[in-house]
Amino acid sequence: MFSSLYSKLAAVLTGLFCLVGLSFVVVTLFSTAMYQQEVNQRLNSKLAEQIVAEKLLLEQNHVNEEALEEIFHMLMVINPSIEIYLLDPEGNILAYSAAPGKIKRKRVNLGPLEKWLAGHATIQLRGDDPRNPRGKKVFTVARIPEQGPLQGYLYVILGGETYDNVVQKIKGSYILQLSAWMIFASLFFALIAGLVLFASLTGRLKRLANAMDAFRRGAAPKQIDFPVKRRRHGADEIDRLGLTFREMAERIEDQMGKLQKSDALRRELIANVSHDLRTPLATLQGYIETLLLKEDSLRAEDKRRYLETAIRHCERLSKLVRELLELAKLDSDDIRVKREPFNLSELVQDVVQKFQLEAGEKNIEISTNIEENLPFVSADIGLIERVLENLIENAIHYTPPSGFIRLVLTPQKEDIVVQISDTGCGIPEAELVSIFNRFYQLDKSRKSELGHSGLGLAITKRILELHGRSIQVASALDAGTTFTFQLPVTSRV
Repeated sequence: MFSSLYSKLAAVLTGLFCLVGLSFVVVTLFSTAMYQQEVNQRLNSKLAEQIVAEKLLLEQNHVNEEALEEIFHMLMVINPSIEIYLLDPEGNILAYSAAPGKIKRKRVNLGPLEKWLAGHATIQLRGDDPRNPRGKKVFTVARIPEQGPLQGYLYVILGGETYDNVVQKIKGSYILQLSAWMIFASLFFALIAGLVLFASLTGRLKRLANAMDAFRRGAAPKQIDFPVKRRRHGADEIDRLGLTFREMAERIEDQMGKLQKSDALRRELIANVSHDLRTPLATLQGYIETLLLKEDSLRAEDKRRYLETAIRHCERLSKLVRELLELAKLDSDDIRVKREPFNLSELVQDVVQKFQLEAGEKNIEISTNIEENLPFVSADIGLIERVLENLIENAIHYTPPSGFIRLVLTPQKEDIVVQISDTGCGIPEAELVSIFNRFYQLDKSRKSELGHSGLGLAITKRILELHGRSIQVASALDAGTTFTFQLPVTSRV
């Protein structure tokens, strides 16, 4: 019955309004009764004195029955709620205007009466109610006689037993009935308005809960029908909750897409690594087994050739494992770029010098074009050296004999632009977006022969990403390729 938020709120609101309505009625009745008693006591504060002044109620300490009976009859006709009691000087009740058996007290406490006669009383002073052993009533009192020796008191109860019953008060008062109906009508209207308002508010929460359930069942965020305000300014808590859920769902979907893509890359990586490791291992194993089986029959030249081939495959395996570990380290969260100012011109010259011998063996010329007095750059010198090595090695790999490779350093605003160009075979336009993928190679037929792992450009891109930079490539078939990236200059030398 109370499974939904709206039903719980409706039950709480209904109970609260019933409690408030009952409290209003009780407070209204109480305050009305107190007000009535206060007004009654103010209006009739001199009643007892007037009666004593007009009638001789006690004479020689004896009750004047005739005068008392006349007063009882007159007051019963004028105001039946008034009760009259004739007291002796000690407060004992001598006579009263009530049926026999109604009086429960024989004596009235004189403290409130003396306080009233002394003039120190505040309105709504209460005295003992002779008809109720524990009750108190508003009253007025007069001394008998007004002057001279005290013979007794005329004690007048102004709110008698007739108005003690709440139901009788309501029945006897049109104003109280009207007030009660107005209170209940107002509370009922407020209850209906509150339920409608809660329905409006919880309706949005219900739609949000349905949207979350739909997302949990696998629905895409774009398929979920839950309109939200895209601006947080002016939005209430439900709007912000919906917007947060929408952003969270979109982020989760994006991360799931990335995880799926990463998983596909991982599978491809495992397949490529398995292939790259299996081929040289199989070749290495074959040559070593041949040496073991034909050790006595092979000539020294053949043994040397077999060993050299095995060494090349060992080197290829070593390079592949080294690059895989390097790429894994670059992808991890533990890598920290150690930026420092250094002379990029000198670093380029040193790296070029490393490849001069290899380039010379292929009849490839490597040249540099570096402006004088270039400012220092701020980067990790070890990682940038690796970038230059990868790009030059890649250029040598794809440049045919008699070609050339050129490195150009150019200042540009707050950066130094590095360009590495070659006269190689070029890259088809459709494959430019793929060359930085791991294990990607343009000429897969030459993969095993040349021992090129296909990880160099992936490592280069990752290193520049760690520096907050990117690498661009421009190429044309049979015309060559140019790789370009920028490094920030530093004012501290």
